[in-house]
Amino acid sequence: MSSDIAITVSNLGKCYQIYDKPSDRLKQMLMRGRRKYFRDFWALKDVSFEVRKGETVGVVGRNGSGKSTLLQMICGTLNPTEGFVRTHGRIAALLELGSGFNPEFTGRENVFLNAVLLGLSQEEAEKRFDDIVAFADIGQFIDQPVKTYSSGMVVRLAFAVIAHVDADILVVDEALSVGDVFFSQKCMRFFERFQSAGGTVFFVSHDTAAVMNLCQHAILLARGAIRQIGPADVVCKTYLEELYGDRALSMPNAAKPVVGEPDLLPGKIVEFVAPEQPPNRIIVSPFNAQSAAFGIGGAKIVDAGFFDANGNRLLELTSEAAVRFSIMLTSDRAISFPAVGLIIKDRLGQAVVTEGTTWAFEGQYGDGKLEFLPGDVVRVDFEHKVPLLFEGEYAVSVAVAEGFGHEHVQHHFIHEALILRSIGNRLVHGLTGLANLHVSIRVSRGKVGLAGNGETRDIGIPV
Repeated sequence: MSSDIAITVSNLGKCYQIYDKPSDRLKQMLMRGRRKYFRDFWALKDVSFEVRKGETVGVVGRNGSGKSTLLQMICGTLNPTEGFVRTHGRIAALLELGSGFNPEFTGRENVFLNAVLLGLSQEEAEKRFDDIVAFADIGQFIDQPVKTYSSGMVVRLAFAVIAHVDADILVVDEALSVGDVFFSQKCMRFFERFQSAGGTVFFVSHDTAAVMNLCQHAILLARGAIRQIGPADVVCKTYLEELYGDRALSMPNAAKPVVGEPDLLPGKIVEFVAPEQPPNRIIVSPFNAQSAAFGIGGAKIVDAGFFDANGNRLLELTSEAAVRFSIMLTSDRAISFPAVGLIIKDRLGQAVVTEGTTWAFEGQYGDGKLEFLPGDVVRVDFEHKVPLLFEGEYAVSVAVAEGFGHEHVQHHFIHEALILRSIGNRLVHGLTGLANLHVSIRVSRGKVGLAGNGETRDIGIPV
């Protein structure tokens, strides 16, 4: 067997005995096999594939297709009826909500119990306990029984444990569908680190966007068998085509054309004018200076937010309204070729909007001579129209860096500096950017606030 294989599944099958009524179980036991009172149901049949080390593979399929059964057999919590599974390396699994937790035990007790079950020694678990608790971020509930936890808290704690057991293979079943945007973003950053370190991920989800975002390859299961294996985007397209195709066939009067209806005769033009949609509302959280961050120092972002034309901070936005997104930072040293920007990410960590100063001030329009000096207070303004965003939560990251393009050195990068909650959007598909953008940088040798203008050097480039 190749040394670069993490998971081998060969001719795997799982059969259950289905009884029509409880009394049939007793009859089957009394007859001792002389008569059959059940019927066989194959949850999985003749499933074979390999997952290479370092790959992230997604599994998609409808309810009842065998996804969870497959995961349980890979993890060893369910024995196959036929075939076999071989894994190479330590497996950490996040399966059904709360699986592996004793609801009567406290969070603290469950952390040690699960860590030991996943292969850590008691001493190793004690050394990593503080990091696990910090990752879970459930506060004093760590010493309360797990039965008192919300579903989001259970997933936080379970994910925190598997993130700190030095696993070679992660098996995750729909865990990212529970929890707030902070937890989702933290999980995405962990997945990125785990993948870059060569870890293997086996990921099951109904969310095709998550599968395409996280996975290189995917497996489509249908009625307990493999329907397709291939690149994640190709497999997800097949899954969606079949899902919506079957829904269309099940609709009343589907595929029954109306013959002779006057409005449908050739040459007849039927027009529809859509009514004006109400504006999309976006709720804005306060700036979180204590959010997770990294960087070498030299500059520090001290505030960021959305403002109107009069300099008032906005806690609610309306789609396509003109606003200003401002980032204020202080410089502790000379910074040549500074770059300041923002990223708006969805709950899966996918960048929906990215904007920065590099192109405007160092590219086609810039002369590359912009410099921050020690003691400078800098305000960077992005004047734009509020983008249309799908309903849901988004995280805004802000950063100040130095250098060109991918050679940037980050001085201060703040994850989840603000959280946006989009309400009542008409969008269904697609990504968006900032419309009618104008970028300006104001550098002051003294104090300047995000709301006021102050006496500044104003450099503005229409983009």
